[in-house]
Amino acid sequence: MREAAEQVLTEADGPRELFVRTASKNGRPIVTMTALDYGDACVIDVQLGGNQADGEPRSYNFADAQQASTFVTEAVEALIYLGCDIHA
Repeated sequence: MREAAEQVLTEADGPRELFVRTASKNGRPIVTMTALDYGDACVIDVQLGGNQADGEPRSYNFADAQQASTFVTEAVEALIYLGCDIHA
């Protein structure tokens, strides 16, 4: 019974942030990608530009953290190729 109560508390706390990657070019922020683990799925929130108030992030849903990590890794590799600096 106690185990079920602890699980409810954890779910009520919301998603667990796995990692954040930010890309910038010439000192200007380009994109921020945040990986969130919901337990049964993983979501990557992508915020374009440097101002978090400029709009809602775009969300990409994945079955698990491995798929989400692969998505971010490939995006980071493309951004590096385009001359961006990546910050963890």
